[in-house]
Amino acid sequence: MIRFRVVFKFVVHFLTAKNTHGFGVHSPLIYHFTKFVIYNKSSYYIFPTIEKIRLSLKNDKRILHVVDYGTGKNRNISVAEIASSSLKSAKYGQLLYRMTDYSKALNILELGTSFGLTTSYLASSVSTSRIVSMEGSQPIANIAIENFSSLDINNIQIVVGDINQTLSKVLNEFNRLDLIFIDANHKSEAILSYFEQSILKIHTGSIIIVDDIYWSSDMEKAWEQIKKHSRVTTTIDLFQMGIVFFNSDLTKKHYKMRY
Repeated sequence: MIRFRVVFKFVVHFLTAKNTHGFGVHSPLIYHFTKFVIYNKSSYYIFPTIEKIRLSLKNDKRILHVVDYGTGKNRNISVAEIASSSLKSAKYGQLLYRMTDYSKALNILELGTSFGLTTSYLASSVSTSRIVSMEGSQPIANIAIENFSSLDINNIQIVVGDINQTLSKVLNEFNRLDLIFIDANHKSEAILSYFEQSILKIHTGSIIIVDDIYWSSDMEKAWEQIKKHSRVTTTIDLFQMGIVFFNSDLTKKHYKMRY
């Protein structure tokens, strides 16, 4: 049922998303972001290296005992199964890289590490950046740490545990945040809590990315509330991700774009 709903929502999105490749975008800032970040097809040196890790994960038969704080369920699952079904695609990982590169983000927070592929994309753009990535499962975090070592990435700190309990402490360690990627508990209550806590550390140039905004009606509800937030100026809906801007030079505007 969830899969049918997502397919239906994607069709609706495709038919109603008219602002593509910068056309129909009146803000110079958002036009530039659309043209040089969202639709930029350039490849960077780190992309093939990270994608080799993905291929390796898809063939990794190790079994992990995973605790899901979102559902409260424990399960045994292979690395390959998680890699094949749950990791963000290269397309979106590389978009995160370009967003980090564009914004020159130095202080980055990721909620939901998984095996660290998106984390690696976030960490590879600006060598002096600091990335804190939060993961609920220690076995999954251990695989991510292996991947960071393989890629020789040294600017990532992983915090393991229930994000509901650890987020406040992590945020207190930052004076401000330039980019935040939310890809953790897929319940509106949790997403909105993460968002409200995180914006206490943002500035006018900050960007927040919310993943899987149409994953369920509950997630869609959270996305709609985020769009209406008084501090939000502009959003871009790519279906898989929602991008949130807080720049005071922007007027309140919400774009749907095909990607």
